[in-house]
Amino acid sequence: MDETRRDRDTEGRARNARPRDGLGRPLPYGVPGVERQPEGVVRTPEETVREAQRLLDAGMPFHAHEVFEDAWKSGPVAERELWRGLAQLAVGLTHAARGNATGGARLLRRGAAALAEFAAVRPYGIGVDGLIGWAEELAGRVVVGAASGAGPVDAAAEAPCLRPPVR
Repeated sequence: MDETRRDRDTEGRARNARPRDGLGRPLPYGVPGVERQPEGVVRTPEETVREAQRLLDAGMPFHAHEVFEDAWKSGPVAERELWRGLAQLAVGLTHAARGNATGGARLLRRGAAALAEFAAVRPYGIGVDGLIGWAEELAGRVVVGAASGAGPVDAAAEAPCLRPPVR
């Protein structure tokens, strides 16, 4: 394929068909990549959380963000900030794992702020209060790590638990 030509879908909209790695970075054409998440999938909240957790645990937060984004776009208006905040946490982890400490910390903190209104509710069993603490701690750690020359974080090792056990 001519790499100067933009990929387009059947309606003529720009779509990047290049393969991607586990963190969503584009790879050269012809190189095997990680299968992309289909766009626009409507899932139940249970399916959304389960699939996103599977992807987070596999070290694929970029792909988890796409799952949360589908819920954000297709879910009830009252829940959009929940799913948007979770998507921002996943993208923050993606950036931190790619070595972008500043962007990662910014998105982790933005996602934590978006989730604040849900902390006392525990929607769909999601431990929002724990996720907020995780995001703030990781944001601080990646900034300090970058200042001291530490490399990117390991996305799988840093993956949050969306539904911690109820105590």
